[in-house]
Amino acid sequence: MATQFLIENDQNTVWHPFTHYKKGRQPIPIAHAKGAYLYTPDRRAILDGISSWWVNLHGHAHPYIAQKIKEQADILEHVIFADFTHLPAVELAQRLLPFLPGKMGKIFYSDNGSTAVETALKIALQYWHNQNIQRTKVVCLKDSYHGDTFGAMSAAGKNPYNRPFWSYLFDVEQIEPHCLEILEKGDVACFIFEPLILGAGGMKIYSKEHLRSIFTLCKKHRILTIADEVMTGFGRTGPLFACEGFSPDLICLSKGITGGFLPLGVTACTEEIFSAFHQNAFLHGHSYTGNPIVCTAALASLDLLLQEECTLARQQISDSHRTFCQKWSSHPKLKRCESLGTILVLEYHSVDRDQLYDFFLSKDILLRPLGNVLYVMPPYCIKKSELERIYEQIVFTLEN
Repeated sequence: MATQFLIENDQNTVWHPFTHYKKGRQPIPIAHAKGAYLYTPDRRAILDGISSWWVNLHGHAHPYIAQKIKEQADILEHVIFADFTHLPAVELAQRLLPFLPGKMGKIFYSDNGSTAVETALKIALQYWHNQNIQRTKVVCLKDSYHGDTFGAMSAAGKNPYNRPFWSYLFDVEQIEPHCLEILEKGDVACFIFEPLILGAGGMKIYSKEHLRSIFTLCKKHRILTIADEVMTGFGRTGPLFACEGFSPDLICLSKGITGGFLPLGVTACTEEIFSAFHQNAFLHGHSYTGNPIVCTAALASLDLLLQEECTLARQQISDSHRTFCQKWSSHPKLKRCESLGTILVLEYHSVDRDQLYDFFLSKDILLRPLGNVLYVMPPYCIKKSELERIYEQIVFTLEN
């Protein structure tokens, strides 16, 4: 009775993201969560195969992160971050910077992935403005996705995710990883990219060689490079960051940064970028910038991430995905089957997305296909037997 009451009140008052209400699907109430599972009020256990939109690294309600949040809440909940500072924000920046690819020198805090991207774009554009250099063009990869705010939407180019807003977006040049002629022109301010895998655009994987060619041209023509590691950061692709071995000028982080507890965006930049703002304030900021409780959650998540146990868990997921691909990549129902670190991707030749989604939910597994692309991106705490359970149901969709 209480469950139905919650559903009805939700439907009367709440508007959910990326939800087609005409389809009449009722929301699934979640009472609590633990590890890799989401639990409904009637004790149904749903295996979270996508880390709840890619944010959960170590398992739901991890006690270590929860305890650190509780401790910080009793000390300092928030303070304006213009002209003020505090230990969690400083410590997080000090600990993050040495792990980031390239030579990052400064951290700018915001609220989520989209705002991390907005921040990076505005830094890049104001960087040239501050020097009275006319560079205004933004270049991105075709089929990329950088968020839902207007700058982030623009930075991905026109696509089905932002169709209603096309007339309001600023123009960008879209390129394929192997077609780089536009980077030879002299008016490009920045190139923004998701390293090695294009997430919401279809989980399309491309090679390090292509990325290396892009970096070579950008360095040659002084084009600022913005690595959108919102999805790929914190071990998703194998190494801690997908740009390992490269030197971007700016890096955007979010999603897994707090282990799935609280929203936080980070934009890192080099000292060279920061130096162009010594005489001109960066005209950007958020009310909750550098929130102490959020930064504390990120510090706790980083503690867990750097433990050998987490490294081994990521390797186990990666190995399991690779083994699955070796066995099933040639299946006639699949256009492609590949993996990158802890991410498994299957593209069906033809499949009903909603039927596929509902099928897995009927098996108490949360997988959320992107059209005809199914992906598995679990929290690192998932057990091998739980992965096998997911694989078993994927195989059922292939063999039946």
